[in-house]
Amino acid sequence: MESAEIRRRWLRFFEERGHTVVPSASLIADDPTLLLVNAGMVPFKPYFLGEVKPPAARATSVQKCVRTPDIEEVGKTTRHGTFFQMCGNFSFGDYFKEGAIKYAWELLTSSQADGGYGLDPEKLWITVYLDDDEAERIWREVVGVPAERIQRLGKKENYWSMGVPGPCGPCSEINYDRGPEFGVEGGPAVNDERYVEIWNLVFMQYERGAGTSKEDFEILGDLPSKNIDTGLGLERLAMILQDVPNMYETDTLRVVIDKATELSGVRYGTSAATDVSLRVVADHIRTSTMLIGDGVTPGNEGRGYVLRRIMRRAIRNMRLLGAKDLVVGELLDVVIKTMGQQYPELLEDRRRIETVALAEEAAFVKTLKAGTNILDSAVTDTKSAGGTVLAGDKAFLLHDTWGFPIDLTLEMAAEQGLSVDEDGFRRLMKEQRERAKADAQAKKHGHADLSAYREVADKSGATEFTGYSATEGESAVVGLLVNGAPAPAAHEGDEVEVVLDRTPFYAEGGGQLADTGRIKLDSGAVVEVRDVQQPVPGVTVHKGVVQVGEVVLGAAAYAAIDVTRRRAIARAHSATHLTHQALRDALGPTAAQAGSENSPGRFRFDFGSPTAVPGSVLTDVEQKINDVLARELDVHAEVMSMEDAKKQGAIAEFGEKYGDRVRVVTIGDFSKELCGGTHVHNTAQLGLVKLLGESSIGSGVRRVEALVGVDAYRFLAREHTVVSQLTELVKGRPEELPEKISGVLAKLKDAEKEIEKFRAEKVLQAAAGLAAGAKDVRGVALAVGQVPDGTSADDLRKLVLDVRGRIAGDRAAVVALFSVANGRPVTVIATNEAARERGIKAGELVRTAAKTLGGGGGGKPDVAQGGGQKADAVPEAIEAVERLVAEVA
Repeated sequence: MESAEIRRRWLRFFEERGHTVVPSASLIADDPTLLLVNAGMVPFKPYFLGEVKPPAARATSVQKCVRTPDIEEVGKTTRHGTFFQMCGNFSFGDYFKEGAIKYAWELLTSSQADGGYGLDPEKLWITVYLDDDEAERIWREVVGVPAERIQRLGKKENYWSMGVPGPCGPCSEINYDRGPEFGVEGGPAVNDERYVEIWNLVFMQYERGAGTSKEDFEILGDLPSKNIDTGLGLERLAMILQDVPNMYETDTLRVVIDKATELSGVRYGTSAATDVSLRVVADHIRTSTMLIGDGVTPGNEGRGYVLRRIMRRAIRNMRLLGAKDLVVGELLDVVIKTMGQQYPELLEDRRRIETVALAEEAAFVKTLKAGTNILDSAVTDTKSAGGTVLAGDKAFLLHDTWGFPIDLTLEMAAEQGLSVDEDGFRRLMKEQRERAKADAQAKKHGHADLSAYREVADKSGATEFTGYSATEGESAVVGLLVNGAPAPAAHEGDEVEVVLDRTPFYAEGGGQLADTGRIKLDSGAVVEVRDVQQPVPGVTVHKGVVQVGEVVLGAAAYAAIDVTRRRAIARAHSATHLTHQALRDALGPTAAQAGSENSPGRFRFDFGSPTAVPGSVLTDVEQKINDVLARELDVHAEVMSMEDAKKQGAIAEFGEKYGDRVRVVTIGDFSKELCGGTHVHNTAQLGLVKLLGESSIGSGVRRVEALVGVDAYRFLAREHTVVSQLTELVKGRPEELPEKISGVLAKLKDAEKEIEKFRAEKVLQAAAGLAAGAKDVRGVALAVGQVPDGTSADDLRKLVLDVRGRIAGDRAAVVALFSVANGRPVTVIATNEAARERGIKAGELVRTAAKTLGGGGGGKPDVAQGGGQKADAVPEAIEAVERLVAEVA
């Protein structure tokens, strides 16, 4: 049975039994605690936590998931993969244990002809939590599973929670016996490789408190309603139904392995090592395709780094297998064709996915060469210092600057006889991640406990947003926090977070900055609002300072935004939509939005493009945008179903989470996008849009920055003033400026060459004197000293080589000269063949000198270069070189 059919049967089975089919959410998690969706229940988390009311009592989905903690195990075990699909059925206060158990058994054991999966009931084993007598009884008495095939396990295996205070409960797992060829008998308690888990039924019935581990926490009591959360691993079931020994040989991955063998010339099944590499390639290329399809782009932080690491592991393994050419394009093609049966959007978005992936492969091939040189230098330094462990900060530098996955650094260091300080590397990585996550969370909800906002939502419901049609209005204070904690009142000077029952203030989201303004209470108190966020769905939090009086919970209030700021932001947001469409018209659908920020009078827009956008194209885009402004097109918004929005061709932003009902903003016949932001009423209100330029912000992602309205006019006015000043200086017309300025620059360049030539000649004139003045150090002619400040490294190198050439070849010679250029010391050291035969190497001398100078350096035994930070340490560095020459000679 193909994977696509497994998916279809799952959804059909539960839909026929009253479950609402929920499409897979994006892999980009709408959760500040997660980078990526890593479990089937993640999109349903707000319902289980009580933050949002579920749309139906029963739901089912097949959710895309990515999980990377065990990435090093990929390819080595039969069932570890970074991408997987989790089939789930959910009950929110509807059916409970008996219903979930009976559904699971029916679907698994019903014949394929009747719509089931047709598994042999005799091969299914059940585990339940230690004291869950109810579940054990249902399996045994209601379903009819023999007692000898039901095993009780502890909290570690059969108890579920999110790892934080909240819902929890026992779970029951269904395991499939794959037979004696996979190990000893005895059930899942003895051998989880033979008795592989395929379905986990979680019975959410309790509320847990804080704890120190997954197993150590207090049960506070029963939940108000009992819920069901189940998950069946599609790939694991496919492994069984397709009768293959591991998940890599199932239909959606085996085709990728076959293509990898074709490209590398290495047959699958010939050796354990190459089989692991082929499996890694298959798994990682599929994961990369799915991530890019959901809008993730390669980068050095967050989910972008997850993608980069996975892609680069795949590319490296293809190189280890012997592939020399670029391979990602052909591998990607296989994945899109295969997974496109289940996710048609991959076929529709093929061009953009390929563009991002191919750009990353090309970048990594170049990076591999540059990063290898950096690694070789670090290895040399480590060995020279007598070390056997490459420092964690070196490994982190290779990751952060050159995009080297840590396992690539480990392997390449091992080839040169070194291990790597992995603990140090992971500590630096953890610090970087924690900084990024803390920044994101602090921006979203400050330092307040999210439960405080949930409590407001429970008591008062969602905040009504009136800002589409109003800029001010009456409201009431339904929530108040001071310094992150709930409070009944706040006084003058207090930093507060105010929740209103209704508000015209727009909370930051969708790339649009928040409104600012004031909240006035009937008592005369005034809160200056500086930021607005939605820390939990539906709750709008106004962050600011009490300027006057006392703010009291429950008080009547009047909220008013800064209208001038709102209008400037609205102009920027509408201009962003126009820019998006104009870029897509010019570059094609690959120019999809990858992010934006709309602030007063200006915006930035990120989009997919493998290369820089030519200036002529940007000029055409800008012209097209301003032509639309002149057409005075009306802008209007309409709420409709997601299905209707797609039919109308509305563009959705990658990474954004949309509900069943969406807001579509249409600009005449030019643009149509899903958007929750505020906009102008007519394009004429924008006045003018000026694109300032574009730049790269990551592999395959470009950024356009622009000004709108009065800000654009002011910019052009300043530009006009500068042009006028230049025309006065060069005595020419504006259109003659490029030619005249180019002429001035050419003359300046020629003059600099003449000066450089004169400087070099003057430096080389000193060569004869330096050679003649070489001192004898235990039979070695040592020419050492400091030349005039300002001598460049290139001129210093020429001088050193000239001096070396003037010393008789039959005499061991070392030339070590120093200079200070731009406040930084530099040294070049050279040895002749006779000196090298005595064990004197330029590279070792440079490292000694550079260390004294507070820097580093290296090179070959005959000539090397280094530098540092301490210009006043040159005399000490000269002495250090003399001592080392004396010791070695």
